[in-house]
Amino acid sequence: MAYLTTTGSGQPVLILKEGTTRSRGKEAQKNNIMAARVIGEVLKTTLGPRGMDKMLIDNLGDITITNDGATILNEIEVEHPAAKMMVEIAKTQDDMVGDGTTTAVVLASELLKKAEELLEQNIHPIILVSGYRKAAQKAIEVIGKTAVPIDTKDKKALLKVALTSMGSKAVGSAKEHLAEIAIEAVTQIAEQRGDKMLADIDNIQLIKKTGKSLLETQLVRGIIVDKEIVHPGMPTKKENAKIALLDSALEIEKTEMSAEIRIRDPTQMQAFLNQETGMMQEMAKKIKKSGADIVFCQKGVDDMVQHFLAKEGIMAARRVKESDMEKLAKATGGRIVSDLDDLKAADLGMAGMVEERKIGDDKMIFVEKCKDPHSVAILIRAGLERLVDEAERAMTDALSVISDVIENSKIVAGGGAVEIEVAKELRRYANKVGGREQLAINAFADAMEIIPRSLAENAGLEPIDILVELRSAHEKEDGKYKGINVFTGKIQNSIDNGVIEPAIVKEQALKSAAESAAMILRIDDVISSSKPKSGGPGGMPGGMGEE
Repeated sequence: MAYLTTTGSGQPVLILKEGTTRSRGKEAQKNNIMAARVIGEVLKTTLGPRGMDKMLIDNLGDITITNDGATILNEIEVEHPAAKMMVEIAKTQDDMVGDGTTTAVVLASELLKKAEELLEQNIHPIILVSGYRKAAQKAIEVIGKTAVPIDTKDKKALLKVALTSMGSKAVGSAKEHLAEIAIEAVTQIAEQRGDKMLADIDNIQLIKKTGKSLLETQLVRGIIVDKEIVHPGMPTKKENAKIALLDSALEIEKTEMSAEIRIRDPTQMQAFLNQETGMMQEMAKKIKKSGADIVFCQKGVDDMVQHFLAKEGIMAARRVKESDMEKLAKATGGRIVSDLDDLKAADLGMAGMVEERKIGDDKMIFVEKCKDPHSVAILIRAGLERLVDEAERAMTDALSVISDVIENSKIVAGGGAVEIEVAKELRRYANKVGGREQLAINAFADAMEIIPRSLAENAGLEPIDILVELRSAHEKEDGKYKGINVFTGKIQNSIDNGVIEPAIVKEQALKSAAESAAMILRIDDVISSSKPKSGGPGGMPGGMGEE
């Protein structure tokens, strides 16, 4: 329906085009809050080591089974704009710190729920937003104070961080094995930049293959190239290999303009063919002269060049992905060369072993035993394809939290401990602020408790009893690290018990949740224009639907 208004004389005036819908005031706020809360409710049951999994089936019938917040929200197709904002929170959290997506979304959802209760008491949204901003600032201060420095060279401490992040993933008894691999991988690729440590997990290659078991997941101190050796006459294994990385094609390029060569004499024809063969042989000789045993080429390798390389005993792979070439350069210490004439011994990378192996039905080239690789690979194995995917998600989370700790070297107590401590400090702070903003800060404190409450609910415990116990434990002087042990149902010191998380993950979750809640609360008018009808004017041509 078109949105109409009238002039003083009662004359109707068309403001918005036909088909536009509009909701405003409390109705708009309620709709937005409800949509965002639904997303939080979906994820709430996945929180913690005893959280449940979701089965997601896309429109092609592909199944994903996971309890990873970012994956769930990525797979479900969300229509409502406020719900889309919740999906964005998860994406931001995943991009920034790689973990804590469920916490961020559940917290944002609870902040909106508490805000709705205050809106019904006629508290103005701007007062709520202002109170939430102050509360978020104070909460980040509290996290900073309760955070504990960690020795990044202490493998046992890093193992606890990795196991906490993988606690909710369905990888069972293989958790420790995967965590140890993750620690070794991140510590290997970490490098000093000025006075800071940097661990970019993009330098860790994850390769998934079904077959064998999770316990046979392995770290390769080098790179796995998902290509076969180009010629059957080439060796399939080389030790102490020297590797040439080429960005140019090993073939004679066709000219862009069409030209014709007129040959009047058969001997000239043979000379022409010999010249072409000679040029290709020269390519193989240049590679041999540089001292290379292995060639990884980003572009094509002509059959004739393959033949000459095989004669020289050089192993070659073609059409290697650009990202793999960059990782190979970091792992082997080689330099990617664009012009074959520039290839020198100094440009070659080194690897203790290069071997073509058959993994399942596929052949792959393993470049391993590199001296000090700044890029490594993890080969993930499991019996089921679904389990391989979940193991990859678990591994990504573990790699992310370890790199977060190596870069920021501060941890907080898990098991709901830090949330209860933040809630306690916020309630004290609210009394100092006073006025109506005090109500918003108290609401923020109540919302923080959704994390321990959900952990308790998912573990089949009595949430109210647990919250009362946690609050009284945190009032004592030695209580700030007390959290829930979801397996025993008891309150414990989370740090002593090894339930620890990077401080930066909590900070980012809190910032994302508070910002998105504030943004949704500030909306009081939703105007949505009509979608063009298929086949009509402005729509898709003849009967084609919208994508």
